[in-house]
Amino acid sequence: MDRYDSDLSFEEAARAAGATAIAGVDEVGRGPLAGPVMAAAVILDLAHLPLGLRDSKMLTAKSRERLAEEIHASAIVSIGEATVDEIDEINILQASHLAMRRAVEGLAIRPDHLLIDGKMIPRGLNLPATPIVKGDARSMSIAAASIVAKIRRDYVMRDLAQHWPGYGWETNAGYPTKSHKAALQNLGVTPHHRRTFKPVHNILYQAKSSTS
Repeated sequence: MDRYDSDLSFEEAARAAGATAIAGVDEVGRGPLAGPVMAAAVILDLAHLPLGLRDSKMLTAKSRERLAEEIHASAIVSIGEATVDEIDEINILQASHLAMRRAVEGLAIRPDHLLIDGKMIPRGLNLPATPIVKGDARSMSIAAASIVAKIRRDYVMRDLAQHWPGYGWETNAGYPTKSHKAALQNLGVTPHHRRTFKPVHNILYQAKSSTS
């Protein structure tokens, strides 16, 4: 078995087809009730691969932090996001694709092939791309992107938690935990909540109904 936890078969296939700059692309934060959706694009240096690279969901927080530092040190990395307002305006799927496009466009060099987590290739990328279902568990480049995106989004949510205490964003990252939903009921909706998401929308509707 390879000493790395992830696989390079998709990267190797792209290189065999002539690609030299291959970027893995992934997003994090489609499910939360609050905060932006974040994406990362990563072009790995295949001569300096961090050990233990795998899907961010399979790693401890300490391992994610270590790997994120190593990825930033050895790879070409770009991060993009879509705001809560953009999520509410164009829907979460389109916002996650927008974040992906921004991450790719922010890379210091233009990739000639993309490996994208999921079933769909976001519109407007205009680059050769391979969508990979469960890509963060199958491609090292996508795994690296998943780690970088999660670390950045967790940092953003911890920072927001300092300004909006009580919702538990420092631990739940905006996901709809029982305590987060209870805080929504008790403390109300913040500017960082996604108003088109059902639990938030329902509270706003209840508030409007009670005052009309």
